[in-house]
Amino acid sequence: MGDIVLAGSTSGTTTLTPAAVSGTTTLTLPASTGTVMVNGPAFSAYANAATSLTNGAFTKISFQVEDYDTNNNFASSRFTPTVAGYYQVNAATSIAAGTTAELSMAVYKNGSGHKQGSDFITAGTQYSQTISTLVYCNGSTDYIEIYVYIAAASKSTGTGDNSVWFNGAMIRGA
Repeated sequence: MGDIVLAGSTSGTTTLTPAAVSGTTTLTLPASTGTVMVNGPAFSAYANAATSLTNGAFTKISFQVEDYDTNNNFASSRFTPTVAGYYQVNAATSIAAGTTAELSMAVYKNGSGHKQGSDFITAGTQYSQTISTLVYCNGSTDYIEIYVYIAAASKSTGTGDNSVWFNGAMIRGA
């Protein structure tokens, strides 16, 4: 590897230009204070076994299979990022056909409801619901889980990487 050239400006911006084998690779740091994250934690998991839902209660959804977990922050159906920042989290679930009922899906942070979406299941149809939100995590004690509420006779979620899944990625450092 060659030398790294630092070039500053009166705006406070610093540019790092390392020598490359062919051409130049440049990283520009804006005039601000903070930690630069090139790659933050990301994960994706899905359910290969159904979760039994209890009528009238929020139930934690189980995700048994990891597609990937770049920083080993996903375990026991819980995402516990070790880098402080803002995370995009997404999840989906499916419920088998049944009677008309209210269905809510929630992102829980530290054991409490953080963001929630609700809809109604129509009798006789398979139903899917998704949720997506940004969540700030402190990088040490915060954790994220997915819960589902159903107001109907007890049901179970579906299974599979295309119908019951949970994923997330850091989008900005703290």
